[in-house]
Amino acid sequence: MSWSEGGMKPRLELRMSQKLVMTPQLQQAIKLLQLSKLELDQVITQEMVENPVLEDGALETPEEEEVRSAAEGEDGNRVESPEKKEEFDLKWEEYYLDDDRDEGWSGSKAAMDEERPSFEQTLAKTTSLVDHLLWQLGLSPFTEKEKEIGTAIIGEIDENGYLETPIEEIAASINASSKSIQEVLTVIHTFDPVGVGARDLKECLLIQVKHLQLSDTLVETLIEDYLPDLEKKRFHLIAKACDVPVEDVVAAARVIEHMEPKPGRPYFSSENAYIIPDIYVVKSEGKYVVMLNDDGLPKLKISPYYKTLLRSKGDITSSTKTYLEEKFRSALWLVRSIEQRNRTIQLVGESIVKFQEEFLDKGVRYLKPLILRQVADDISMHESTVSRVTTNKYMHTPQGIYELKYFFNSSLPGIGEGVENLSSIAVREMIRKMVEEEDPSRPLKDQEIVERLKKQDVAIARRTVTKYRSWLNIDPANRRKRPV
Repeated sequence: MSWSEGGMKPRLELRMSQKLVMTPQLQQAIKLLQLSKLELDQVITQEMVENPVLEDGALETPEEEEVRSAAEGEDGNRVESPEKKEEFDLKWEEYYLDDDRDEGWSGSKAAMDEERPSFEQTLAKTTSLVDHLLWQLGLSPFTEKEKEIGTAIIGEIDENGYLETPIEEIAASINASSKSIQEVLTVIHTFDPVGVGARDLKECLLIQVKHLQLSDTLVETLIEDYLPDLEKKRFHLIAKACDVPVEDVVAAARVIEHMEPKPGRPYFSSENAYIIPDIYVVKSEGKYVVMLNDDGLPKLKISPYYKTLLRSKGDITSSTKTYLEEKFRSALWLVRSIEQRNRTIQLVGESIVKFQEEFLDKGVRYLKPLILRQVADDISMHESTVSRVTTNKYMHTPQGIYELKYFFNSSLPGIGEGVENLSSIAVREMIRKMVEEEDPSRPLKDQEIVERLKKQDVAIARRTVTKYRSWLNIDPANRRKRPV
């Protein structure tokens, strides 16, 4: 209903609009896409328990396979006369629903879906720090672009709750301004656990000071200006510099001691994580070949017994047939979704290999800068699809086993014409090797590392070297010095 301009009278109008509807099939495909191999195995096993139409083809004996092959054609359907086969094929179409059909997903099926646990509920795992932060991000009043920025930031937060990557690198990777990254990060600093998203210990503690409403107190002053002295318990020196009693400094230090230096600690699981590669990359006849690892996964097929029941006329009740039709649709959709998942992982894996072939040949030093958009454009898919594929997936390569996300990293500019940009991971490896080969009696200072990298055509700021060094758990030069 709208109002006319002249007399302000109500009138009815018919307006057409387009909107994207998430069909159950699409939702299922998206959920399966982001599961690891172990999680997918759990989901398939659970579905086989709940759906009698599904069977594991890998368990079929040679005798059973011979009998089935004799009774079925190449396409898996029973061999019948042309007239009967045509009639059956027409009815068979009813069980293959297009994406835009919803008729089969009403009534008792909807009721069953409400009772059935989601895929996430079938997996035995605790809430991770990333999941906890993304949940809070979804509840925040952000725009879609700000949520994209927030997702990128959260993806760079380590298990201790610290932001690993400089703001400039995040901005470059998602084509956003550093200012917008900082604005979203400021909001993330208000998330639980308190102190998450900090760049260093001082910022982490200062965030907690603000949360505890201790701003403009001695506690904030000690954190801001006297952390090194606090570590060495130089309370008298601090008291003299601040012109306060030593007792006040000790009391403030006790408050700081009860703060959390690693906000992500409660969400860190110490359980052993067994990594099973989702993709194997091997070199054959001079070319890299990408192979999916489906070892151990059930090979789903539709039960011939229930196929026969669905073909029958009058042998089963109407309610039984309705039940089997619903289970049949569910089985077909699961098989389709798994096939789509496998094709997508294969495409993403092949694209990554194409971009990172030098890394596969020569190692980390030759890892190239890569962002999601490049792979998405290469395989004609959306960035969000590539992001889901690279979550909790691992690739077995000649250089070792790596998470797919490892191959995506920001770039640092090279110096001079014709010099390619280097990946941030490759630069970190260069820094690690320099420190490893340094003279222990005269360890390299951060500025000296900057100068050495410059000679290798890498442009990098000293503060970035300091940041990378801390990520590599390498002490400053004065702490690395050792007598010869």
